Amino acid sequence: METLSWDDLRILLAVHRAGSLLAAGKALGLSTSTTARRLDALEAAMGCQLVYRSQSGTELKPEALRIVRLAEGLAHGLDALRRDQTMLAGTLRVSVPDGMAVTLARSLLAFREAYPFVDLELVGESRMADVAAREADIAVRLTRSTSNVLVEKHLASFRFALFASADYVRRHLPARRLGKGEASAHPFVGLDERWKGLPHEQWMRTLGATRFAFRSSSMEAIVEAVRQGAGLAAFLEKDPRNSDLIRVETDVAGPTQPFYLVYHRDLRKQSHVRAAVTAIETYMRAHR
Repeated sequence: METLSWDDLRILLAVHRAGSLLAAGKALGLSTSTTARRLDALEAAMGCQLVYRSQSGTELKPEALRIVRLAEGLAHGLDALRRDQTMLAGTLRVSVPDGMAVTLARSLLAFREAYPFVDLELVGESRMADVAAREADIAVRLTRSTSNVLVEKHLASFRFALFASADYVRRHLPARRLGKGEASAHPFVGLDERWKGLPHEQWMRTLGATRFAFRSSSMEAIVEAVRQGAGLAAFLEKDPRNSDLIRVETDVAGPTQPFYLVYHRDLRKQSHVRAAVTAIETYMRAHR
């Protein structure tokens, strides 16, 4: 343990993320043999086997996962330190729900004009970035924060409605209305099972949805599936991606989804962070 270094941790972290020695070596710019040799040295320093290796790839043992969590924390901390030191030049990382990446890109155009030397990294993801651990500098979330090191602001609330393609409506719902007891006869499209607790996913079940013919973690894939006639789906009423879809009326109104913006308290005095927050707030409130 006394000889454990960041270079050692980087090897294990890369193997964990890539799933094989070959892919980990490529990610680090090392040969597979060098990656394996350095992993052997790490296991020798730890006094135990950390990674099970087979022809199909690698699998970390429980002991190794604790070290991976340490390595991830160090990686995020180092990235945050680099971003903080660059101040008005460098990278500002913004994490948003997958389906909001296009909207947030538009909201940050004015910011780019005012801060041309700040590079933006906009990450659309299905998971929630840990802003408290500085995985991102700013994040937009669907749920409230519980961390006392974060500044949180309510951005806007949008209502969900049911949509389908024009062809699907013509063939199956010419009245453009889903009546009570009719939902079980139609296929639905939704997020993957990890997100079935979200209000709009529960609302589709309240309407009577029993079969989800297509699920995905990608909102773009969900929109495309509906566009191709795979079924009905719940989308935000004013989402520009839905402009070619037909709204289907329902007996039960769709839920309202609040959106929150969060950033670390340590960044409150950094002018480019405040400017980015203001740009996002201004755009969201103007288009809600």
